Amino acid sequence: MARITFWHWRPVGEGPAGPVVSRDAFRQEWTTQEVLLFGIGDSVTAGLGAKSADHSYFNRLVRNPPDEFSEMQGLCLSTVIPNLRAQNSAISGSTSLQHLEVLKDRLQPQDESTLGIVVMTTGGNDLIHNYGRSAPKEGAMYGATLEQAKPWIEQFRDRLDTMLDLIDERFPRGSHVFLADIYDPTDGVGDAPSVFLPHWPDGLAIHAEYNKIIHAAADERENVHLVPLYETFLGHGSHCRQFWRNTYRADDPHYWYYHNIEDPNDRGYDAIRRIFLKEIARVVPGPDATMF
Repeated sequence: MARITFWHWRPVGEGPAGPVVSRDAFRQEWTTQEVLLFGIGDSVTAGLGAKSADHSYFNRLVRNPPDEFSEMQGLCLSTVIPNLRAQNSAISGSTSLQHLEVLKDRLQPQDESTLGIVVMTTGGNDLIHNYGRSAPKEGAMYGATLEQAKPWIEQFRDRLDTMLDLIDERFPRGSHVFLADIYDPTDGVGDAPSVFLPHWPDGLAIHAEYNKIIHAAADERENVHLVPLYETFLGHGSHCRQFWRNTYRADDPHYWYYHNIEDPNDRGYDAIRRIFLKEIARVVPGPDATMF
């Protein structure tokens, strides 16, 4: 029993999670222009696993929930963008194939006065579906070999480029896309059984290829900015208590995933809100948002 507890008990902790967000950028308005905050992606952006809708990272970007931590009071977009609209079109369980169609259908062309802030999580379900329950295929690659997955990986590259081009087209005034990479619930170990999934020998390699594509998009496009979900969650997965690993987080050695393994828990969403907000605050503020 002690051995089972040591290897499988994962305390979630309590209180704030994730990096400190500086107040400096939130002391004055960023812009008086119309801004649309648009969410696209999977259950991470939809908020599955948060204890309430107010605690999803998307909604916390817009405004503080009633029970917000004191250190984060006032650190949200509605305090610095008075003419902010928000539209979250993320769908739990969706893949990147569906995200392209959702963008086509739900992100309407904006007028010349509207600036865009787009937050995006995509690709994770392409990898984890269908949990080893069926033969691998595009959009449900679990269990594939790297060689088998190569054409699907290239299709993801093309699809992401198409999505980013479409976002540019829909915001003629300009937009910034905050694109998260894909976390790993095994803390970089790759032992899928530690998260109650079948062994997947090439899982880490395929996961790395997807993240390379996401990183390249941020490197190659001036208005696309990487949100480091992978790095932020290392040490908060299935090996969070194993102090001998180089991913161990002594300051917060707790599990940030929901009971379904693939989504964040409430503290995980706090951390995600913070890393999105830090990157948005780094990029967007300026004299009437002149960098758009």
